[in-house]
Amino acid sequence: MHWRGHASYEERSSLRGNINQRLPDPSSLAERTGNTEENQNVLAGFKEFIFRGNVVDLAVGVIIGAAFGTIVTSLTADVITPTIGMIGGQPDFSAITAGPIQLGKFINAVVAFLITALALYLLIVLPMNKYKEMEARKIAAKATPAPEPEVPADVKLLQEIRDLLREKT
Repeated sequence: MHWRGHASYEERSSLRGNINQRLPDPSSLAERTGNTEENQNVLAGFKEFIFRGNVVDLAVGVIIGAAFGTIVTSLTADVITPTIGMIGGQPDFSAITAGPIQLGKFINAVVAFLITALALYLLIVLPMNKYKEMEARKIAAKATPAPEPEVPADVKLLQEIRDLLREKT
């Protein structure tokens, strides 16, 4: 061992060799358990679960949500709160206490939440709802069948004659 408790390069290399020698081969593991078909079914089920659309969509949603959270936090802290501060003074309730209970910090958190919720609604939810409404109108307009054109009077007369001739024969 190295004087700081770290393994030298030679020691790390020999450790890697020992580890690789100790790891079982996955195919031999299945053969030793004797349940190769059962193991394959479990692996196939796990693969199906992982690659199911909603699991992948959820993972993407969580990642996008975390990234979007920083945008909303910046919007609230850097744009909206200073704007409110310019209009009516910086909103800070941290001095409000009831004995050892610091109500002001809680009120600050509630105000920050309400500002964030309002910003999300006005900048994301409201425009998205309008967009969905416009798309629904477009789809409805395409799905509505065109009215059948009015049949001219001479064509109606010919159809009636045809129908009468069919009845006679």
